[in-house]
Amino acid sequence: MSFDRVTLPAESIPVSRNVDVVVVGGGASGIAAAISAAANGADTLLIEQRGFLGGMGTVSLVPAFCPFTDKEKPIIRGIGLELMDRMKQACNADYRKEYEHTLDWVPIDPEILKRVYDDAALENGVSLLFHTFVYDVVLSQDKRNIEGIVIVNKSGRSIVRCKYVIDATGDADISALAGVPFQKGGEQGELQPGTMCYLLANVDRRQFHAFLKETGDTEQLHATVERAIADGALPEGRKSISGLAWVNDYLVGVNFGHVFGVDGTKAEDLTRGSIEGRRLAERQVRFFRDFVPGFEQAHMVASGEQLGIRETRRIQGDYVLTAEDFMEARSFEDDIARNAYYIDIHLANSKGNMTFTHLPPGKSHGVPYRVLLPIGIDNMWVPGRAASSDRAVQGSLRVMPNCFAMGQASGAAAAMALKTLATSRGVSVSRLRELLLEQGAWLGEAHSYEAAKPSNA
Repeated sequence: MSFDRVTLPAESIPVSRNVDVVVVGGGASGIAAAISAAANGADTLLIEQRGFLGGMGTVSLVPAFCPFTDKEKPIIRGIGLELMDRMKQACNADYRKEYEHTLDWVPIDPEILKRVYDDAALENGVSLLFHTFVYDVVLSQDKRNIEGIVIVNKSGRSIVRCKYVIDATGDADISALAGVPFQKGGEQGELQPGTMCYLLANVDRRQFHAFLKETGDTEQLHATVERAIADGALPEGRKSISGLAWVNDYLVGVNFGHVFGVDGTKAEDLTRGSIEGRRLAERQVRFFRDFVPGFEQAHMVASGEQLGIRETRRIQGDYVLTAEDFMEARSFEDDIARNAYYIDIHLANSKGNMTFTHLPPGKSHGVPYRVLLPIGIDNMWVPGRAASSDRAVQGSLRVMPNCFAMGQASGAAAAMALKTLATSRGVSVSRLRELLLEQGAWLGEAHSYEAAKPSNA
C-alpha cells in the first residue's frame, strides 16, 4: 500500500504532564506495572486508548483467566492473583461459592473487572488517562533514552515528559517508535489468528452439562462441531469449543473460532477482523441454537470491541527466551517470574494444526529480567506478550497471568531505578527479586520472602 506524502508545518506542542513513569497500555501487564510503580513510590501515569482498563479480558471479552498454577500450586501470585481475587469478591454469592478456590480458567465478569481495575489503580496512586493514543516518542540526543511521548486525544496533541517508560501495549508499539528491533510471527510472517469472543445470555448450563454427560463429554461436542462444518453451518477451522466460561447458569463467555490473516499492528486488518469476527460470531450463535442442547434460546449480549489478538511483535531484548528454556524448565539468576502455561500456538490458516506443549505438573521455568529490556533503549521495559522470546515461547508467555507477573516486575524495577536515576540495566536485580518476594511474587521453591531477608533482619 502506498500513499502520497504531505509535509506538515513545524508545530510547537505543549507539555501536558511531567511524570516519573509512564505506562502505555492498560491490559494485564500495564495494570500490574502501573500499580507496582506507584505503590513503590513513583509518580505514575497509565495511558489507555479505550475508556477502561483490562486489555483482552475486557476489550476483547476473552472469557476466562488462564491458569495461575502449575497444576499443583499457584506460581503467579502478587498483584495479578490479588486482582483476580478482588474480582471474585465483587461478584455475587453464587459466583463466589463456585469459584472461591479456583485459580485456573476463572470466568471473567468484564463489567465487574473494569471497576476492580479502576479502583485498584486509583487506590495505589496511579494517574489514569483514557481515550488516548501515543503518536510518537521524544528521544534523547544519543537515542538511548525516551524523554517523552507525544499523545493524541480529544484535548489535542501534547507531550508527556517522563523519566521511564513501560511499553505494555502488547504490540511493542512504543518500542517500534523508538527503533527497537523486533520479530513478528513465524518464518513466513504467519501470525496466530484472532478470535471474536462474546457473551451469551439465556442459556441453560444444567441442560448443556447433561448433554455432555450423556454423550461422552467433550468428544461428542467435537463431533457436533465437525458435523456442523460438514453441513456448512460453520466454516472450516477450529473444531474445539473448549473455551466456554460460565459466569453463572444462564450467562457464558465464548472463545471459539478464528479469523485468519489479521495483523494486529495494522488498523486496516483490525477493521476487517472486527467485521469478519462479528459475522462469524453470528454464525456460531446460530450453530449453538441449532446443534447444542441448552443453547436453544441463546442471545448474544455483547461481542468484543476488538478482535482478540494473540501475536504481533516480539522485541529483541538482552535475552531471548527459547523453547529449549521452556522444555528444560530452566531457571536464571535474574528470574523475576515463573511460567507453567503450555505452549499454545493456534493454526495460521483454516487447514493448519494447533500446537500444544505442556510441562509436567509442578514444573515451571524462569522468566529472566533481561527479556523485559529492549536493545538500544536504557529507560524502558516491555512486559507482556511482546517480551523478548522466540515464537514458541511467546505462545506460552502471552496469557494474562504471565503478563501480570512481568508487569509487576517492570513497575517495581522502574520505581527502584528512579531512586538513583539508574538505567533499566543499572537496577540491582538481586534487590528487585527481594522486593518482588516481599510484595507477594513467587520465584520458585528455593526462594521465599523469609529466605530473601538479610541475616540481620
